[in-house]
Amino acid sequence: MDHKALAELLFPNVTMTPEEVEAKFPHRNLPEGAVVTRMAPSPTGFVHMGHLVQGLISERMAHQSGGVLFLRIEDTDAKREVPGAVEVLIDSMKYYGIQFDEGATMDGDSGNYGPYRQRQRADIYHVFAKKLVSEGHAYPCFCTEEELSTMREQQEANKETTGYYGKYAMWRDRSMEDIQAQLNAGNPWVLRFRSEGSIENQFKFDDLVKGKLTITENNVDHVLLKSDGIPTYHFAHAVDDQLMRTTHVVRGDEWLPSLPFHIQLFKTLGFKLPKYVHIGPLMKMDGNSKRKLSKRKDPELAMTYYTAEGFPAKAVYEYLMTVLNSNFEDWRRANADAPADTFKFSPKKLNPAGSLFDYAKLVDVSKNVISRMSAEEVYDLLTAWAQEYDPDFGAKLTADPDYAKRILAIGRGGKKPRKDLAVWKDAKPYMGFFYDEYLEVPQFDEKFDKAVVIDVLNRFLEKFDINDDSNVWFEKVKAITTEIGFTTDMKAYKADPTAFPGTVADVSTFLRQAVTGKTNSPDLYTVMQILGHERTVDRIKATIAKL
Repeated sequence: MDHKALAELLFPNVTMTPEEVEAKFPHRNLPEGAVVTRMAPSPTGFVHMGHLVQGLISERMAHQSGGVLFLRIEDTDAKREVPGAVEVLIDSMKYYGIQFDEGATMDGDSGNYGPYRQRQRADIYHVFAKKLVSEGHAYPCFCTEEELSTMREQQEANKETTGYYGKYAMWRDRSMEDIQAQLNAGNPWVLRFRSEGSIENQFKFDDLVKGKLTITENNVDHVLLKSDGIPTYHFAHAVDDQLMRTTHVVRGDEWLPSLPFHIQLFKTLGFKLPKYVHIGPLMKMDGNSKRKLSKRKDPELAMTYYTAEGFPAKAVYEYLMTVLNSNFEDWRRANADAPADTFKFSPKKLNPAGSLFDYAKLVDVSKNVISRMSAEEVYDLLTAWAQEYDPDFGAKLTADPDYAKRILAIGRGGKKPRKDLAVWKDAKPYMGFFYDEYLEVPQFDEKFDKAVVIDVLNRFLEKFDINDDSNVWFEKVKAITTEIGFTTDMKAYKADPTAFPGTVADVSTFLRQAVTGKTNSPDLYTVMQILGHERTVDRIKATIAKL
């Protein structure tokens, strides 16, 4: 077989050489040890937690090393492409702090190593495809779908490994005459890799997460170019990572079965193999066993879930850091106010088997993150969320920003800030009573006679002065407690609850319910200060009237 003649026959319009293509994409001028990596999603429109995990790992490895993170769109499967998917992905990653230095953008490309969309790179792939053919490492295959289907059925019947290899590789050693006849007839073809591997051979490979792996050689003649001339992922990613000077590839460990072929392909092309970071899946407990997060079963896999629930981006980011690097929590305790991206992330600390997704832990992390925010930051983020997901509440917040910020400032600052909010969805139940339209009718404990509750509320109205400080205010509450025969001595009450009809805590609860409609609320004195004298009195009087 004259392989050079075959290459000219298959790719007559390809005139550039691989060397000429490589010269267009010089090695990057970066510090020693700098990581160049990428996100390379398919534009399917579904952005999930796995994307964010991969993006976060890639971003940290690149930027903390002084390297580059770029976005490449692997759109070789046109059937799966969803219009606007690229924009959705870019927006989602940006929301969670994943910024790309170059690559595909909303308006096209940005950077010197593009195009960054694979369907626009067909000419480049064909240069390297022609090289492989000319060297005898690739050949055209004219098998029909029916022939391939029959082959698979035969392999399954014989309990053999399925695939195009060995005696089943019917176009591997066909003559130039056979190939020419098919081309003359206008029959479609794919380009296949001519594998020299054997499943009898194994070799060692170091993965940055999985460690030292034992790899079985690939013996399958995989497809490199589909019949439309567009490459498969396998071929495209090898060419792209070489020309874009990728040093590290972060991807899910579902790609491990393809690793032998990828190693083989890089070697055959004469490319330097990047370092691989194969990350395990996010898992969750299902009964007593673990399973992968599922698009069908688990709404929390989709990133839209976290936006709709109202998890701050910072909270999701910090939670994932705790999942990916176990020492992040110790670092956070020692650096309570430091930006999360100053933590030294290490891919070597990733769990090789995958990490367990713990929703309760995410909620706790989110409470801590929100508690450290200023009232202004909470207001801005909460308002943005509410305007999209609860417009009526959003209108209340924006109608009087200073009022809303005073509410959100309750319990902030200090060593032990309040942790009332885990998600923005919690805000309305937490603070809605400050707005008259959301005030609920209180339901008092039936063990107390309504006359007692009314008596307490009337006594408070007689003593209430909005200008009192918190100490004077509480002394008046305690005085009312004593006047009606309740006790302010909680120790004595705990020792013998039957000795007293109630306590100062019960009196405070009557007042709290009358003013807020709830048994739990932020500091009641502060609540009254924010509501003001008139609204506080009006609410208490309205409650008395309904009892």
